[in-house]
Amino acid sequence: MTEQTYQAGSLSSDCRFVAKTGRLAAGGLLLAGAAWVARAVWEVRLALAGEPASGPPDQGGGEHRPLNSLENSYHLVTSLGGGAVVLCALLFLSWLARVRDNARALSGEEPKYAGIWLYLGWIVPLVNLWFPRGIVADAFRRTAPGRRLPVSVDVWWVLWVIGMLSGVGLLYEDSTDEIITRAYTEVWPLLASDAAVVGAAVAGALAVRAVTAVQTERMRATERASAVPTGAPPAA
Repeated sequence: MTEQTYQAGSLSSDCRFVAKTGRLAAGGLLLAGAAWVARAVWEVRLALAGEPASGPPDQGGGEHRPLNSLENSYHLVTSLGGGAVVLCALLFLSWLARVRDNARALSGEEPKYAGIWLYLGWIVPLVNLWFPRGIVADAFRRTAPGRRLPVSVDVWWVLWVIGMLSGVGLLYEDSTDEIITRAYTEVWPLLASDAAVVGAAVAGALAVRAVTAVQTERMRATERASAVPTGAPPAA
């Protein structure tokens, strides 16, 4: 589909929809960032409180001691944070699918990455180190050929990868009780990872806003051009 095949009514609708999904995706990212700030606060509280005389929650050999109130509240914070991340992922993927489809329509060219990578690109090892950023960058470049990719896109992705590879970020493998133990004994790596995730969330929200704004601008320009009657002289 090329610009010329766009209908004015469809353009108006798509323009409003991508702006709406962009706002929701940016909000979801900031919500996830706030959840990770809360995690960091609780990890500092755990570090300051110090490990109880009874030892870590996971006693080894399949034995777990009863959690104290601070440890229980950390479990609650991480559960709420997990919910925020799921919501963020759904909103971000909805936005990403929309800008990808719009970029294809505006450019008349097929995207660089097949649609399945919108989802698998986040979880397939090695591929998840660059495919998601590539999908965002491809949508931007097809929307605005020749324009420089927003710096926020690269900042978002670098911080995301740092948080992911740190082992305690969004895709950590440790259980919550193991994270609690680490907060008691080595809180600084946890906080560094949290900072990377929060930074990625903020940069991601800025990237979403930047890409959405460029695409909205292009779609509105196309709509204005399509509204000019054929043969009419250009506006002064």
